[in-house]
Amino acid sequence: MNNPQPPALTLLYDGGCPLCVREVTFLRQRDQRLHPNSPALAFVDIDAESYDPRCHGDISYREAMGRIHAIQADGNVLRDVEVFRAAYTLIGLGWLYAPSGWPVLRQVADLLYGRWARWRLPLTRRPNLDQLCSCRSEQPTQHL
Repeated sequence: MNNPQPPALTLLYDGGCPLCVREVTFLRQRDQRLHPNSPALAFVDIDAESYDPRCHGDISYREAMGRIHAIQADGNVLRDVEVFRAAYTLIGLGWLYAPSGWPVLRQVADLLYGRWARWRLPLTRRPNLDQLCSCRSEQPTQHL
């Protein structure tokens, strides 16, 4: 019996963000078409009550909600535009994000992503990060 390979990249995404969900849907569908038996990508909804940072690179809810993160199969954590470069490379569309890794464009891409990350919640009509985090911390964490 063949054991499927673990995914090369696990993306942490906000399942309460309609734009994030749309991106994840696209990535998942493309990945399933290219890798039907062994997906290269996995997805973890950080907005789910079951999100546990200990299982995902110790990336806190606040960190994960503030900026996109992904965890490579070897445990290395990627952040910001680097996540998109890696994910799109795995689904055969790396050329779309390749320029964002070039020296001068990398700084511009990181700056633009930082602005997007700061405005993502208000643009999608969600509570601000402090409100989301305070709601999360009010709920007890169960340790099994």
